[in-house]
Amino acid sequence: MPVSLSIKDVPDEVAALLRERARVNHRSLQGELMAMLEAHVGARAFGARRLLDSVRALGLSTPGNSLQMIREDRDRR
Repeated sequence: MPVSLSIKDVPDEVAALLRERARVNHRSLQGELMAMLEAHVGARAFGARRLLDSVRALGLSTPGNSLQMIREDRDRR
């Protein structure tokens, strides 16, 4: 069952910005607020471990010896 939420004492400037954002996105204020909530609540926090696991799963890698790469690059100049 859906829950009704309310936000009290919203400053006029914030309300005006929300209305403008809704207008630009061709939504009602209610629709814009729902879209914003869904986007932010559904967003997962950035996780370095998850990113590293994804990179490894793709088989991506970088050469392990960056010092050697820097020296080789410097010597080519």
